[in-house]
Amino acid sequence: MKAAVVRDPVDGYVDIVEKTLRPLEFNEALVDVEYCGLCHTDLHVAAGDFGKVPGRIIGHEGVGRVSQLGPGVTCLKLGDRVSIAWFYGSCGHCEYCLTGRETLCRSVRNSGFTVDGAMAQQVIVDANYAVKVPAGLDPVEASSITCAGVTMYKSLIVGHTKPGDWVSVVGAGGLGNLAIQYAKNVFGARVVVVDGNPDKLAAAKALGADILINRHEVDVPAEIQRQVGGVNNAQVTSVSADAFNAAIDSLRPNGCLVAVALPQGDMKLNIAKTVLDGIQVAGSLVGTRQDLAEAFEFGAEGKVHPIVHTRKLSEVNDIIDEMKAGKIVGREVIDMSL
Repeated sequence: MKAAVVRDPVDGYVDIVEKTLRPLEFNEALVDVEYCGLCHTDLHVAAGDFGKVPGRIIGHEGVGRVSQLGPGVTCLKLGDRVSIAWFYGSCGHCEYCLTGRETLCRSVRNSGFTVDGAMAQQVIVDANYAVKVPAGLDPVEASSITCAGVTMYKSLIVGHTKPGDWVSVVGAGGLGNLAIQYAKNVFGARVVVVDGNPDKLAAAKALGADILINRHEVDVPAEIQRQVGGVNNAQVTSVSADAFNAAIDSLRPNGCLVAVALPQGDMKLNIAKTVLDGIQVAGSLVGTRQDLAEAFEFGAEGKVHPIVHTRKLSEVNDIIDEMKAGKIVGREVIDMSL
């Protein structure tokens, strides 16, 4: 089968190679991959930012059909359409796994990083962690919900989003376009979108954003404070440390900054402002199996439609360059049949 693997030496790109998968083990299933999106986390893996893993198959926005069952599998059947998410599996018995925080398990396995991922024609999954895709959900759109969608759904929960709240979405790319839709169509919030790309801002407007701010044209925190008196929570999806600092200053008292993107560097916090304004800062890491099932269901109900464009596996390094240049609106999804 063909697969996209981290180069050796690691240089931020991948090679398309032929791979043969090992036999299935207990409670594993084989999935014929239909679609797999390319996420900024894949770029981090390809660049060795989390540790170098040459030869690893990338990809954690995968959707495909179960084609083979290993011994002991009872929760899946042949033909089921399932997801291959960043959260590949965990120990199942630690305090995090037992209290609905399984993505924080210290023995967590991550698709496309610690285990081979979905940017391939076939992938082996842990059957207990492969979330089923609802029949009414377009599989191309489901691929984005598998990571970007569930990430933003969960981060809005972490931000305590309520109907009528003002939410800022900082960065209107693959994560941001879904943050807008979940915030408005699921949580009933009002949305300020911050970006420096006119095309992304135009897409955000089409998705229903209430206020658009071009970060190149104004002082972002001052403009948000002027227009809405600060936001209740800021969802930071931009891979820029400066975006985090500006987002903190855009909060109203008792506001919450939710860190989602993973830029290199540190965030600056004014201690007096943090204390006197009751500012909260939280990190949000993808979502649990239950979060993903819920995020899928909102997609199946038509409340969320990821912006997706299908591409060929041979184009993956071109997509990496486009992502680095900030040229992509929405998500580029590899169609494994092309």
